Amino acid sequence: HGKHMHDMSAFVDSKLDLTHKINHLSFGEAFPGWKNPLDGVEKKASDELGMHEYFVKVVPTTFRGVFGKVIKTNQYSVTEYFRASDPSKGGRFLPGVFIFYDLSPILIEVEERRKSFFHFIVQLCAIVGGVYTVSGMIDSSIYHLPKMLKKNRMGKNI
Repeated sequence: HGKHMHDMSAFVDSKLDLTHKINHLSFGEAFPGWKNPLDGVEKKASDELGMHEYFVKVVPTTFRGVFGKVIKTNQYSVTEYFRASDPSKGGRFLPGVFIFYDLSPILIEVEERRKSFFHFIVQLCAIVGGVYTVSGMIDSSIYHLPKMLKKNRMGKNI
């Protein structure tokens, strides 16, 4: 049961600026529809020193495109923490920006598929049928509304 210790005397009287921006972080070739969660992340330094920690879970991925293109790459998810730790106030953690990563033993397979032409025709028929039905209801309402109003007026005059 050892202890991990840092000499933090260098940080006691200094002012660190831990502002950071992650322009791009990836673990392989990009594929359609995927966005890396840390791309463009920007953190402004606060008055409080501490550890900015990013825990990254890297998952191997195989992407199969519609036309047979295969891309072997990696995706990742990230969990982010900030632990306040000012060495001048007795903080125990080393101030800084840290990225820890873990490789997953699971492989994700993503396959891009197109719907068949028959599926397109069925959806088109459903849309046309819906428009026809709604327009029939509106037409019927417009046709019968004056007759109903006329009956109501005649009933009140008697």
